[in-house]
Formats: sequence, C-alpha cells, structure tokens
Amino acid sequence: MDNFRILVIDDEEIVRESLSDWLQKFGFYVETAENGARGVEKIRSAQWNIMLVDLKLPDTNGLEILKEARQVQPAAVVIIITAYATVDTAIQAMKAGAYDYITKPFDPDEINLVIQKIIEHQKLLDENLFLRRELTKRYTFQDIIGKSPKIQEVFELVKTVGPTKSTVLLRGASGTGKELVARAIHQLSPRNEKPFVAVSCAALTESLLESELFGHEKGAFTGAIAQKKGKFELADNGTIFLDEIGDIDPKTQADLLRVLQEREFTRVGGQETIKVDVRIIAATNKDLNKLMQEGKFRQDLFYRLNVITINIPPLQERREDIPLLCEHFLHKYNIENSKKIQRLSEDALKVLLEHNWPGNVRELEHAIEHAVTIEKTNVVTMESLPPAFRAQGAFPCAYVAEDKPLDEVEKEYILRVLKKHQWNIQKVAGILNIDRATLYSKIKKYNLEQK
Repeated sequence: MDNFRILVIDDEEIVRESLSDWLQKFGFYVETAENGARGVEKIRSAQWNIMLVDLKLPDTNGLEILKEARQVQPAAVVIIITAYATVDTAIQAMKAGAYDYITKPFDPDEINLVIQKIIEHQKLLDENLFLRRELTKRYTFQDIIGKSPKIQEVFELVKTVGPTKSTVLLRGASGTGKELVARAIHQLSPRNEKPFVAVSCAALTESLLESELFGHEKGAFTGAIAQKKGKFELADNGTIFLDEIGDIDPKTQADLLRVLQEREFTRVGGQETIKVDVRIIAATNKDLNKLMQEGKFRQDLFYRLNVITINIPPLQERREDIPLLCEHFLHKYNIENSKKIQRLSEDALKVLLEHNWPGNVRELEHAIEHAVTIEKTNVVTMESLPPAFRAQGAFPCAYVAEDKPLDEVEKEYILRVLKKHQWNIQKVAGILNIDRATLYSKIKKYNLEQK
C-alpha cells in the first residue's frame, strides 16, 4: 500500500512520529507537517488519499485546513484528530465534510481499521466508476449516448444511412442532439474526410441567409465589399447541415429546391452557375406537415428533403439514458475543471430522473456543468444542482397529492427543509431560492420553532 498516501498535520512531535511509524508499518506512504502553514503547503503541492489533521494547531485550526483540503483536493479523505473533543466541534467537523473525528490518545489498530474502511470504500467507488465508464463506452455511438430502445433505433438508422448518398431529414425538439446525429452520419459516409458545414437557418434574416448559403459577388448589396463563397461551395464534396430548416423564407426555399434538383446555384448578384457535389442533411423542431398545410413550407422541397427521416426522441421518452448521460457529462466537466467528482448523490440523481426536461440533453448537460463547477466535494449533491432543481427536489409530490391549502403546504415544506438542515438559515434560504429576510418573515408568519 505504499502508493496510498497519508498526510499527518499535528504540532505535537510525538503524535506525528508515532502516527508516522504505525502507518508506515501498515504499509502506507506517510509525510508529516508540524503546523497549518506547512500542512497547506503540502496539500497544495502533492496528492493525498487521506489527511489526519489536528483540530488545534499553533497557527490555525483543523477546520480551516479541512476547508482548504476540500477545495484543493476534493477526492481526499480528511479525518480530524483532537485531544479536546466536544460535541460542537465534532458536529462542525462532520458538517464541513470530515470523514471521521477521532480523539487522542490513539489505538494503532483503531486508526488502521478506519483507514482500511476508507480503502475498501474507495475501491468500491473506483470499481463503480470503472463500470459506469465501461457502460458509457458501450452505449456511446459517435458521441451520442444512450442505451434506451428509442436511441438504439436512431443508432441503427444512422449506421444504415451514413454510408449512402441519401438526403436525410432529422426531426426532434431543441436540445435532443440533432447536430450530433448529423455529424455521425457524415463521419460514417465516404465524405468524412471532406468538410462538414453547419448552418443555423433561423439565426439569419432572408437576405443574409441567402448570402450565407450561396455566397455573393462584390457590390451585390451594401456592404458586399468583396466576393464571398457560400456554405454550399465550402461544403463541396462534403456534407452541409441545414439546421432549423422550417424557419427559412419562401424565396430561399425556392433557391434551395433548385440546389437539391440541379446541384447548382448562383451567388447573390452573380451570373455564373456554380455546380457542387454536396450531401444535404436538414433538421427541424417544427411540424413541417402543419407548415405545408398553412402554406408556409413548399411541398416539393419537403419531399426532396424527406428521403430518409430520423426522429430523435426527447429526453423524457428515454429517461433510462439519464444516468449514462450524467456520467458522460460528469467526466467531461471534471476534465475541463480539473476536478475528480465521482458520482451524483441518490437524491440528486432522483431529481434529475423525475425532471420533465423541456430543454432535453442540452439542459441536462448545463445542469451537470453547473453542479461540477460549484461542487466542492467528490459527490454532486442537491445543493450543487441549479436552483430550479433544488426546489423541485425539496418539494415532494406527496404534498400536492394531499390537496392541502397553499399556506399549509408552504408551512410544512419550510419546516421540513429547516429541520433537514438543522435550521441553518443561510443554507435553507439558498435552497428555497429566497433571501434570509423573507425566510425569517415566513418563520414568524407560521410560528415555526426550533425544537
């Protein structure tokens, strides 16, 4: 176990030496620090699996060291040791994230037993992490994550359609991953070494979209100070992805139809006919059939685009994929933020599983990014999720099901959260997404008392 690193921070030399001797006999690598400043220096300069920190130090206290350790090395386990144990300091230490609180004098076997439990726990976490990552790999297809039958159907269609020349229409709500699917089709095609050019049709006005797609000649309009190639030319021999195709205007629809039929077009303000070899993948979150009935989308263009249709399911129809997606985004944002968060707590995952996900996978990704960014431990908790999710998690559906008056529901709910967090006003106000003054006024209104 010489690869298991333990740091002992204690101002008593006899404690440092005896702990170091015992732990090294048990096979651990051990270093010591005689005060808080030296301890912080070692925490910042090397990785530790466990830190044994004295509560009372000459220049600081163990709780301050604990805070530093949680920020610098959230995956490390911190054990507070003290000869002056009190209930208050024990509670403070555990609330601040200490793994255990051990009083002096020590029994070497007791210390070893605690560390063995930590090692076993760490092994289980590592195994779970490994299995989850293996599972993620198994159900990852060209950066699309999912094991649900509906997303597996999408995988199969992409595999089938990718190597062909067919035009593809992707249909699905915003945030479902339509561009990822388009890129997957391109990667599986013989054009994968040629450009993949994406255009968001809804982001541009009629004139700008026409110029963006087909290019323009110098002087074609005010501001056209030079000739510019359009996206179709840039995508020649590759793939062009036309996102939000349902938002394009009738004039551009007609021009686009010509490209689909003839594989040629003219730059804005130009005379030259330009031929291209481009595969078209279009996507929409709108009901094109309804738009056609309303006369807002050309039927002939629809039939040209709708050669192969792939329907991408919303996240609420494939909830079994949420844990896999959470694991994937956890890994992604751990790397981006240099963190080692290992998992989501049970209540945090439960809230995510029960959410309606109007923003689909994109909304889930942002929630996990938010949580990873602010979380200071190695587990994503309810408190690190965005405020809307915290409120959802703290508001059990049972309250609603009982048909109680709103005031009564609010009173019970606030009391429940206060008890859960030991009447920590600041923390509870944050969870409820209200300020402290509002929380105090509600406590007074409902005559809530700490018992």
